[in-house]
Amino acid sequence: MTGKLTTRILIGLVLGIAVGVGINRWIPAADPLQAQVADTLKLLPDVFLHLIKMIIAPLVFATLVTGIAGMGDSAALGRIGGRALAWFITASLISITVGLLLVNFFQPGVGLQFKAGGDIGQLATADFTFRHFVLEVFPTSALDAMARNSVLQILVFSLFFGVALSALREKGAIIVAGLEALAQVMFRVTDYVMRFAPFAVFGAMASVIAVRGFGIVITYATLMGEFYLGLAILWAILFGMAALVLKKRAVALARYIREPVILAFSTASSESALPRLFEQLDRFGVPRRISGFVLPLGYSFNLDGSMMYTSFATLFIAQAYGIHLSAFQQIAMLLTLMVTSKGIAAVPRASLVVIAATLTQFGLPIEGIALILGVDTFLDMGRTATNVVGNAVATAVITKWEGMLQPLRDPEAEGPEAPHDTPEHGRHGLNLDPEA
Repeated sequence: MTGKLTTRILIGLVLGIAVGVGINRWIPAADPLQAQVADTLKLLPDVFLHLIKMIIAPLVFATLVTGIAGMGDSAALGRIGGRALAWFITASLISITVGLLLVNFFQPGVGLQFKAGGDIGQLATADFTFRHFVLEVFPTSALDAMARNSVLQILVFSLFFGVALSALREKGAIIVAGLEALAQVMFRVTDYVMRFAPFAVFGAMASVIAVRGFGIVITYATLMGEFYLGLAILWAILFGMAALVLKKRAVALARYIREPVILAFSTASSESALPRLFEQLDRFGVPRRISGFVLPLGYSFNLDGSMMYTSFATLFIAQAYGIHLSAFQQIAMLLTLMVTSKGIAAVPRASLVVIAATLTQFGLPIEGIALILGVDTFLDMGRTATNVVGNAVATAVITKWEGMLQPLRDPEAEGPEAPHDTPEHGRHGLNLDPEA
């Protein structure tokens, strides 16, 4: 499905550019018909955005609650989970900060001068005080927060709900199972919604170019170049951090994970690379009892490439609409992005959902997503590969901290191999299998 969708999005992108250029050349700017045709084409991405907004609340609630409730409470899980989350939070802050610094330095959206279709809200223009931000985090009604797609408030409620379910153990199992089913339903709904993406891309590109001309394409090329520069910087930071812990084996790690990273890049799917990543980390010396816990956790809580992209794209949209965000607002947005990006890794084009939620939270024009939708496929490839790199680095580092990193094995070996799971390995004799 991913490959077919990518192909269709690319076709929609090319057709949208062609139709937009034709309208821009054949219908003079002074003719009201140009604006009418562009507005009609814009209906396609507008419908898509409505569908994206429809997904946000149930998806975030179901995935976060099941993730929190399923973490367990054993000492081993707590220790490794704590180390993993500490690494994830640090990497998240670094990723989003790199994105914010680069987008403020390059300012790719400045000069586009788009106008929001409606009221952009008070949060982006009024004084944004610390008191206001804190009060906006805590809900007075969970249903009201979901109705308004107030993601921070949904997250706070989900945190309390998930911890309470975990404390109930067997009594809460039926609710956890129900929410897991809801999460799967929402993943399927998201898959259905994403099938409309090619039409949204076509409408978005045709509408923008019909009014702005082909020159806007240069802006997209510049945006992509600056984003990939940011990813290169982020990779250097991640492997630099790995080298502090793994020493010379950080270079070997890059060699071992090369294949799953390439697979993730070519398919724009982290999930497609996961089985091969497990195998390569086995050969790198990571016991499956560590990778089997940290990698899935990382796929929900450690999306380094996606988080950098969300900060980059959100500020690009604000710049394109001429909305100035103060340093404090940007820091608040950084923290919001760090939290809202958790728990929805299995969603196709999950970053669009996160961006939509953050734009809504900060009163920015959500229709700005249409500006990046056309090139999202190309950006998705880079950020997905970066997500795989970030999780591989995190898993290897945490294994080293646990004292369980084993000797290297041939990364090109064929066939299944038994992971390094003998109890005598490591300081802690860790065994995460409850049946062992």
